[in-house]
Amino acid sequence: MTSSISIIIPAYNEEKRLPSTLKAVVRYLQDKQWVKNEILVVDDGSRDGTAEAVKSFAASHPNVRLLSNPGNRGKGYSVRHGMLKARGDWALFTDADLSAPIEELDRLFEAVRNSGTAVVIGSRALNRKLIGVHQSRLRENGGRLFNFIMRSITGLPFADTQCGFKLFKTEAARKVFTRQRLERFGFDAEVLFIARHLGYGIKEVPVRWNHVEGTKMSLFRDSFDMILDLLRIRWNQVLGRYR
Repeated sequence: MTSSISIIIPAYNEEKRLPSTLKAVVRYLQDKQWVKNEILVVDDGSRDGTAEAVKSFAASHPNVRLLSNPGNRGKGYSVRHGMLKARGDWALFTDADLSAPIEELDRLFEAVRNSGTAVVIGSRALNRKLIGVHQSRLRENGGRLFNFIMRSITGLPFADTQCGFKLFKTEAARKVFTRQRLERFGFDAEVLFIARHLGYGIKEVPVRWNHVEGTKMSLFRDSFDMILDLLRIRWNQVLGRYR
């Protein structure tokens, strides 16, 4: 089941955080028995030394690859880019700040073994005792409100679609992400909507999580866009774009 794994890390202006993140991921992978593994860092048109940092690290770690977007396209575009380039049997995408520690991948694979689903998503909402460092109260309440709106519009049953820690069987990921239309922060709900629409089982599991300062998401501007994205998901479904 876990003969090979691809780990996708979308990155925008992450020059300072990436070296320690990559070291942590490499260290985790060295302790595992996968036949093959790869780490794909997707540079989303960064204006700092993100690409150079990845190239420098990759010089001594051949399992690390740099993918470059054509300019700044958004997190959703970056994750799709990485997922469609993944060569492992399974593909995980995780945030560059490792707010969900990479060791939590063990929980996701345990869920795969127990449920047999092709998609497993990390969740902050199922067990908030696992949150070490919380976001501001405004952001946490905003997340709860978004989840309520998301459920109402899309019909998805999940408590947390926005946690950046999701595992896909790569065969399923190709079918899901080739249908993805949204390129920014609303993509999480879209890919889960598509996966469910295609009949894939999805398991949501609680993971440890810590808020890390430096988010690229604007609470007000991006939250409004994400709500519009939920309506776009429904409209895309009506137009048959997810078939």
